Amino acid sequence: MRRTSLPCFALLLLIACSPETAMNQELASAESDVAQGGRGLAKLNPSPRKAYELVLRLHNPPGSFAVVEGVAQYDVSNEAQCGYIEPATGAPARITSQEPVTLRRVTDNEYRGTVYLDRMLDEDYYGRGVCHWAFSGAGAMLKATGADGETRFLSFIEADPFVKGQTETRHYPQGDYPRVADLPDYGATGQKDASRFRPELQDTLFSATLTADEVQP
Repeated sequence: MRRTSLPCFALLLLIACSPETAMNQELASAESDVAQGGRGLAKLNPSPRKAYELVLRLHNPPGSFAVVEGVAQYDVSNEAQCGYIEPATGAPARITSQEPVTLRRVTDNEYRGTVYLDRMLDEDYYGRGVCHWAFSGAGAMLKATGADGETRFLSFIEADPFVKGQTETRHYPQGDYPRVADLPDYGATGQKDASRFRPELQDTLFSATLTADEVQP
């Protein structure tokens, strides 16, 4: 007898196929996707309009960077009203998404990429009401060659200074490039204030500065 597959296979014939079961399976799949760096149930806005150009400038870098990646972070602002309720706690789970931003090289020490404030789609994801997304900020990650174990130089500018055209500068010891011997895959977040480094390091720092300009339609 030829068998036909069902949209919901009743969990090995032990649980009847139902909307609740399908939703639980979808949530489990979404949680797994998020754990792997995906966006889960979150959807992209097919027609974003609020564009800004993210600008990354390096000063006195210790060498070249083969890997220069950008990211924009978005968070749901009303998760208490629309988010998934954790069964164990009864509290709504935080809903966030980090979307890649392609940074193109303009000069050896300057990179630019487009960030959309309205990149995410407001939608009812969990059947409790429409989730409203808000842009939280943008960042960059640099690695010398991309090899395993190299230092990841990280920088981030939050939404408010981003849209105001302000700058965010982080300073890093040049000695952390291309890697820190006893700290493989070290995530270097640097310091805003260069004077916080030991005096003997302050003459051997480099910096990464982030800023943004609104793209006029």
